[in-house]
Amino acid sequence: MADDASTLAENWQKMVDDLLYISDQPDSDVPSFTHQQRAHLQRARPITMVNSYALLTVPNENVKATIENDLGPHIVRILNHYLGKSCSLAVSIAAPQDDEWQSSHSPAQASRDYEPRYTSRYSPREESPVSPERNEPGASRPAASQPGKQSSSTSGLSAPRRTPRNHHDSQIEIGFSDHQPSAAPREANPPRAAASLDELAQVYQQQQAQKAGATDTGQPDSARRLHREAPAHDPNQEQSLNPKYTFENFVIGSSNRFANGAAVAVAENPARAYNPLFIWGGSGLGKTHLLHAAGNYAQVLQPKLRVKYVSSEEFTNDYINSLRDDRQESFKRRYRNLDILMVDDIQFLEGKESTQEEFFHTFNALHQADKQIILSSDRPPKQLTTLEDRLRTRFEGGLITDVQPPDLETRIAILMKKASADGTDVDREVLEFIASQFESSIRELEGALIRVSAYSSLINEPIDMKLAEIALHDILPDTANLEITMSTIMEVTAEYFNIEFKALTGAGKTRAIAHARQLAMYLCRELTDNSLPKIGEAFGGKDHTTVMYADRKIRKEMTENRNTYDEIQQLTQIIKTRGRVS
Repeated sequence: MADDASTLAENWQKMVDDLLYISDQPDSDVPSFTHQQRAHLQRARPITMVNSYALLTVPNENVKATIENDLGPHIVRILNHYLGKSCSLAVSIAAPQDDEWQSSHSPAQASRDYEPRYTSRYSPREESPVSPERNEPGASRPAASQPGKQSSSTSGLSAPRRTPRNHHDSQIEIGFSDHQPSAAPREANPPRAAASLDELAQVYQQQQAQKAGATDTGQPDSARRLHREAPAHDPNQEQSLNPKYTFENFVIGSSNRFANGAAVAVAENPARAYNPLFIWGGSGLGKTHLLHAAGNYAQVLQPKLRVKYVSSEEFTNDYINSLRDDRQESFKRRYRNLDILMVDDIQFLEGKESTQEEFFHTFNALHQADKQIILSSDRPPKQLTTLEDRLRTRFEGGLITDVQPPDLETRIAILMKKASADGTDVDREVLEFIASQFESSIRELEGALIRVSAYSSLINEPIDMKLAEIALHDILPDTANLEITMSTIMEVTAEYFNIEFKALTGAGKTRAIAHARQLAMYLCRELTDNSLPKIGEAFGGKDHTTVMYADRKIRKEMTENRNTYDEIQQLTQIIKTRGRVS
């Protein structure tokens, strides 16, 4: 048992490296791991072996779920290979104070000192072979330097095997074999009943007591028990990030590939790759998605990173409020004691001299402290002529990358992912039709799909070409020159509901006025390229979150309420007619 624990501790990093390497091979039976799965695997730490259970510790519930649900079978198979026998997996959540311990202790020390808080088990099906044979033609790939491998002749894993390097023969086999480890044949190792948590805890405590020998620490037994507590709240988790925006659900095409790669690099190596990172492009092309994805991925890799995402409007409002309440020092601490600061739509700092002054000092403080800064804008720094020169030159000091309108193939892929995420069944013919009609904005593209889906739900008919053409007939681009402004939308909406124009910009909260205002905000979002802050400003200085709420509310109502859907259709038609006339 002690030898198994030592083998686990000493070879864990090799196991992780092998598993990541195998998952990268195109012909491997191990699927390619996502960014998040790779990060979570590398955050697991070995504790010890208990009754053929390999005990691992992870920092939180999210990592635990990934290890158990996605990576468990693959970890078990590589454990079988290295330990030479059939193993099972148990995963525990570390106590909060153990985060520091994980970074300062070796895995071997971990197996002696660690006391897990909450444990669960993953055990492979005993009646199933460890894994399928991988000796098919084409399973060999060019070798890569990866020392420290054990021979697979006595294991269940055909790990990458190194051969002498010469110009004729340099190959590697990827995969797992189907026979049991020779060190522990099935006949000599009958199926075990799954050990309970209490049994695991008892065995683990006995092992720890044996290691301690005659030394008595004076601690009660309860101090050494496995605690089954819920993980503590992580105070470093920044609530400004939207967890729905990840690199996994960002559709990559030629129009955004470089920007995506830069964002991934910055998340993996904050302040070491590109600092600052400046992403620019038109409205609705995915800049905000990339910022949130970078922040989310960075915190997956390093949970203690202090990451903050704000729009330029939020930064301005925070600064104004700090002046009003005489809390400038608190503002400075909040924005300068960060590891990553992301500011969206930086162009809206134009004309705000005192805010630009404060952002200049914030930028310098973070940059000089080797902290990462990520910015987005609707145009490159050189064209931000309303900003101070000293800001523009600093923006140009890092990497500048752009996102352009997606090509047809990327637009189809975006629609396919959107339909899949929403659980909508749409023929490819319909997706191609929508993608061919809406070219300039991803937001407009997804809005068209939502409209078709909403119409399908309301009339209870499947989505086909005829239905899509009917649902989109009043918003399809045509040869007429349209000039639709937020003012036009608000005027038409006020006339349609027979209310005064100023009611839309005022603070009235009666149901009729609030509904009309939300419809107008939704249409401004759909039919113009204005940002959320600009739309909010047009409606009497409303906060951008008010516009977001209105947009979500109307989208939901369109699928549930035929009246709302009809109102949107009629208003859109009137607005487009008014736009052509003007």
